[in-house]
This record gives sequence, structure tokens and C-alpha cells, in this order.
Amino acid sequence: MSPRGIQDLAIRTFLDRPRFGTLSTIDADGAPFAAVVWYELAGDTILVNSAEGRRWPANLRRDPRCSFMVEDEYDYVQILGRVRLDDGQERAQAQMGRMAARYLSDPAALARNIKVFRSQQRILIEIYAESVFVSGTPAADQTKGGE
Repeated sequence: MSPRGIQDLAIRTFLDRPRFGTLSTIDADGAPFAAVVWYELAGDTILVNSAEGRRWPANLRRDPRCSFMVEDEYDYVQILGRVRLDDGQERAQAQMGRMAARYLSDPAALARNIKVFRSQQRILIEIYAESVFVSGTPAADQTKGGE
């Protein structure tokens, strides 16, 4: 576990690359549910975004606890935390546009996806870390003057 959490430079460097994250939530019956998501690191918060009507945002409305993991082979960062959901369309759509540009390098694909996103009711989800666990490169880099 990182003693400095998400502020740790090695962790931030690892999370800054456009990898996919896995967001795990809790179904109404207590079973885990995981979704692969795009994400954005914004200060000390992880931002994800969803269209209204999906299972995992509904889970988070009922129970704000989550696990969020980003991996690269055997290197990973896992964040246990709670979320805040923001249904404001101006903010949610702006964040979705930034995230799409982060993941889609082809201008035509970006434009097509933005058009689809704008036709949807979007939800901005802010993940606030309570615990951060690391393995591999993000953990090893802490000992190399990553402060």
C-alpha cells in the first residue's frame, strides 16, 4: 500500500497513461459487478463517465462504495473508495469529451463518438480514494525518489 496514496508521483505517473480501468460495484443482492471503463485523473480524484441506465451507475447510486483498478500486466494500482455522482449535463458532457480525446486518436472516430455521447444522458462519477494499493512498477518507483 502506498503511504501517500493517490498523491504519490509514481502512482500518478502510472495512472496518467490512457489505460483501461475496472470499476467494481455491489449489486443489490450483494454480488460484485465489474465494468471496464475509461477514466481521467483529476487532482486527487478519478473521474469516470457513464450513460444513464447502466447497471453499475445504478449500483453506485444505491451504495457509493467501489473498487477501481488499473493494471498493466503485473503492475497495478487499486483504489478502494466512495463516489459522488453528478447528473449535470454540462459538466458530464465536457468531461466525457476530454476523456474521449484521451482514448481516441483518430479524429473521425472521436467525432462519431462525441456525437453519440451528446445524444445520451451522461453521469459524471467522481471516485474519492480511501485506500490505495500498488504492485510492481508504481510500488518500486516509490523507493527511487518519487517524492
